[in-house]
Amino acid sequence: MIRGSLVALVTPFRNDGIDENALQDMVRWHIEEGTNGIVPVGTTGESATLTEVEHCRVIELVVKAADGRIPVVAGAGSNNTREAIFYHKHAQELGADAALHVAGYYNRPSQEGLFRHFEALSDISTIPVIVYNIPPRATVDILPETMARIAALPNIAGVKDATADLTRPNVERMLIKGGFSYLSGEDGSAVAYNAAGGNGCISVTANIAPALCAQMQAACRDGDYKKAMAIQDRLMPLHLALFAEPNPAGPKYAASLLGLCDEFCRLPMVPLTSDSKTAIHDAMTGLNLI
Repeated sequence: MIRGSLVALVTPFRNDGIDENALQDMVRWHIEEGTNGIVPVGTTGESATLTEVEHCRVIELVVKAADGRIPVVAGAGSNNTREAIFYHKHAQELGADAALHVAGYYNRPSQEGLFRHFEALSDISTIPVIVYNIPPRATVDILPETMARIAALPNIAGVKDATADLTRPNVERMLIKGGFSYLSGEDGSAVAYNAAGGNGCISVTANIAPALCAQMQAACRDGDYKKAMAIQDRLMPLHLALFAEPNPAGPKYAASLLGLCDEFCRLPMVPLTSDSKTAIHDAMTGLNLI
């Protein structure tokens, strides 16, 4: 089962190309800091502005740097089922341990269309598939009844839930039988999600505070929610600061303060305002990260 603190990894750039050394160094740093899994080329990894070649190269580099020590869940989603299959097959060939798939954005398929999209992925998959349900970005919600149908397909292993609905894991657990990973896609409610039956988070904040995020998830796993909430209370100013402006400008700037990579994001993402930079700096200082 995929669980714990998984980082929605930023993609570092240098001279508008992928900074390959920085990318692999970040993966190794995450392993040292206790991160439980790496999720490259998702939203935070700026997948929307990567070329096809760059997308596959990032996965290749992350898999090599992880070297089997922690799982790599490769972003492979698309609103075009054929393209999603293409990226999924590449992730499999490159050695990814699982793949994350968002669907629905712009073309807004029906619940039956969403089911058939994941059915097509299941038919060609040899690695676990994590369903990414994020209605604010995808414009459609994979409803619990549809999620249960999808979960019954071979190789469908879990969900990244960014619905902001904390009843969702309870409802889905009533409908889904057998092993299934319930992963939060919202840093600010990750502990509450686990208390409702979740078992991890695909985290943006883990880019900046991986050890604390991993400790918080470990506390949840051990049932020590008092400890988990104490860590979450410490992290909350950082959560809020990182998302004050569109992701990933916040985590990219914060990563630059740690010396991990440049803060550059590709258009249409733009640099942070000075107020947001100050808020991130102050939050990181409060956590003794810098």
